[in-house]
Amino acid sequence: MAVSVFDMFTVGIGPSSSHTVGPMRAGVGFLENLQADGLLDQVHRVRIKLFGSLGATGRGHGTDRAVLAGLAGEHPDTVDPELPARLMARAAADHTLTLASTSESAARTIVFNPITDLVMEGRRRLRFHPNALSLTAYRDDDATQELHNEVWYSIGGGFVVRDDGTGEPPMPRDETRVPHPFRNGAELLNICAASGMSIPQVVLANEMAHGYSKDEVREKLMGLWTVMDQSITDGCGATGELPGGLGVRRRAHKLHSDLMNRRQTGYDPLAGLDWVSAWAIAVNEQNAVGGRVVTAPTNGAAGIVPAVLKHVLTFASPDGLRDDERLVANFLLTAGAIGMVFQQTASISGAEVGCQGEVGVACSMAAASLAQVAGGTPQQVCNAAEIGMEHHLGLTCDPVRGLVQVPCIERNAVGAVTAITAARLALAGDGRQLVSLDEVCATMMSTGADMKDKYKETSRGGLAVNLANC
Repeated sequence: MAVSVFDMFTVGIGPSSSHTVGPMRAGVGFLENLQADGLLDQVHRVRIKLFGSLGATGRGHGTDRAVLAGLAGEHPDTVDPELPARLMARAAADHTLTLASTSESAARTIVFNPITDLVMEGRRRLRFHPNALSLTAYRDDDATQELHNEVWYSIGGGFVVRDDGTGEPPMPRDETRVPHPFRNGAELLNICAASGMSIPQVVLANEMAHGYSKDEVREKLMGLWTVMDQSITDGCGATGELPGGLGVRRRAHKLHSDLMNRRQTGYDPLAGLDWVSAWAIAVNEQNAVGGRVVTAPTNGAAGIVPAVLKHVLTFASPDGLRDDERLVANFLLTAGAIGMVFQQTASISGAEVGCQGEVGVACSMAAASLAQVAGGTPQQVCNAAEIGMEHHLGLTCDPVRGLVQVPCIERNAVGAVTAITAARLALAGDGRQLVSLDEVCATMMSTGADMKDKYKETSRGGLAVNLANC
């Protein structure tokens, strides 16, 4: 599989890449398959089942609304963030859903009652992944004559795969032949050593094999940064209480205002870290309200990479890299490389390995990127990535009330600051590591396998059950 940096970084709406972005893509895929098989005009009813983590926390994570948006033909990168809620409200009120058409034929309005046609199977896990959904179309309003059924898995970061019925684990496929294929950290370092290329140069060459020019890659990366930066700006400007009933108030606005006021009071050597925390929180507050963010590599960890990148652009741009476009490109290409290693050899799914696969991976990506743009060698960059993950091993995913708020939002701030520390520690060394990046990847995966399901995005353990007001 040839993973692209534009697979690791995608634009979508919150609050979750695996629970919102992925299921929306699955809904679109199901719709397109109905259309391709000439079945759309025969559909009278659709029934959705959400299994495992999708069922356990699907309402808090917006999975129910996201699937409806996908069936309505909406894509995560372009959908109006308010539309999924409107579609759910309409379905609840008049028991109908309009399936979009991908051809010139008219859209089709069918019977859909969220109470009976959207089933949460939170205690039941399908065999290949804890995030699974089944979509079934029927020929009749009574749902007795099955027309078409598909099972999809949302495997983290917005990646989705369809069960092909062979009994083999479904895998994302991309047969693009790249000049420098790598699956793990050792292969990446070997390529750098043999070619004399830096990590971002390796990734850039591979991206060009996908049909992009160098300028197009940079343009797309700047587009991603524009969305990231806008989510910071929007988050810092918003006030009020986050939805969901926990009573969590937005904090980024006050943090930002306090920091602006402190600028007038004199030198503060730690202000840069406070800015990083404010920016990370801002992004994830936007994610929590269903706003538009960039998966990095997931929505739940979407604040870490943008916060560290903004820190570099604001406070720590090294000499000779004041070309912001070049800096952003090198930063995101490096982050993408580390994300690819984890995605291919371990997991970026909180439902599969806990939050170590989300915030831990994001911290690893940001640490590596900071080391890269600060002049680190490939060995130091991979060392930074290893340190970033090593100190998140065993991190659980226990969202209170199934909402991506507590502890998720603060955790992004902590992960961003840890990434800076990891990069600085790596840059202070010579790149030699007692623990390699690949060893920490393997450890993260095995730790996730040992972790009880109640700590893997089901809201049945940890803070989700021990917080007094939940």
